[in-house]
Amino acid sequence: MSDVVDYPAVTLPVTTLRTSQPAAPATGAERLSRKDAVRCTNCSMRSICMPQGLTAAELERMEALICPSRTIKQGESLYRANDSFQSIYAVRAGSFKTQVMHRDGREQVTGFHLAGDSLGLDGICSGYHRCDAVALEDSKVCMIPFHLLEAMCRDVKAVQQHVHRMMGSEIVRESTQMMLLGTMTAEQRVAAFLLNLSERLKLRGYSPAEFHLRMTREEIGSYLGMKLETVSRMLSKFQRDGLVDTRGKNIRILDLEGLARV
Repeated sequence: MSDVVDYPAVTLPVTTLRTSQPAAPATGAERLSRKDAVRCTNCSMRSICMPQGLTAAELERMEALICPSRTIKQGESLYRANDSFQSIYAVRAGSFKTQVMHRDGREQVTGFHLAGDSLGLDGICSGYHRCDAVALEDSKVCMIPFHLLEAMCRDVKAVQQHVHRMMGSEIVRESTQMMLLGTMTAEQRVAAFLLNLSERLKLRGYSPAEFHLRMTREEIGSYLGMKLETVSRMLSKFQRDGLVDTRGKNIRILDLEGLARV
């Protein structure tokens, strides 16, 4: 019986955000309700999104910065382009896509973000967000007011280094996408996408060989700079070549090394 990973899906009873507005700063009542929230020390994504090597006191201070988790329903926006930048976010559960709007009204997907990933770093430069962040499924985020995080960066070197690593990872991600769009064939792009997703799921403790795609083929095509039909054709080719087995959105990688050689 196959062990298909449905990364990560939970029932989320917390207040949702409206589609047209960014996340608002936590109120005093929300901060007082922290005792009812799941602590970072108990979160399965801690090793990915939290700084390492913090003392007990530093970890407690870090947790005090983080507003209680919020739920964003599938299809709703965490923030939109031109919204004022106030906070960065850590995806606690679920997944998001980031996208920009072309002048002709077309949407261009710029990234897919899983549990443990950060969102909102695009706003640091200009003070406003440059893209939309949209939930691909019912998701949960932790919100960190950036001015409070900056203050802690001045006091705790491990936090400063972690923020620098997050920014560096964003630069690497964008440069990798530019190389993918500029130098790879359609076949190589789809293979690289599957391999990258496999590696990221493995890092989070999920199966690197079997998973369920939360994004549509059209969204994958937008991210990879190709048409929906091309994505479907490449997946069908991989299946004929014995590299993957596709059943709708369920993907099973049969030959990881062969896929890497594409």
